[in-house]
Amino acid sequence: MLHDRILVELDKDTGERRSAGGIVIPATAAMGGRRLAWSKVVGVGPHARAVEIGDRVLFDPEEKAEVEVNGELYVVMRERDIHAVAAERLADESTGLYL
Repeated sequence: MLHDRILVELDKDTGERRSAGGIVIPATAAMGGRRLAWSKVVGVGPHARAVEIGDRVLFDPEEKAEVEVNGELYVVMRERDIHAVAAERLADESTGLYL
């Protein structure tokens, strides 16, 4: 990876999901606003400061650049396009998130 770019793997469960009440929401259902997605970091450029391999990051899936490597789909983005970072090393913090 170059500069502040990161590589994340797409979650396999991005299809249909369930609401808190147990209602199945299909993947094709339109959302009122933008829906952010969590993904696991698998590659980090040398100038990325807040993200490490293995962290989970929150980002906008509408603003992504997908790439296929060995038959697997990944997303390449700049570190500044991340909305939040969840990591084990941040567990001592009050929220566990780096915002």
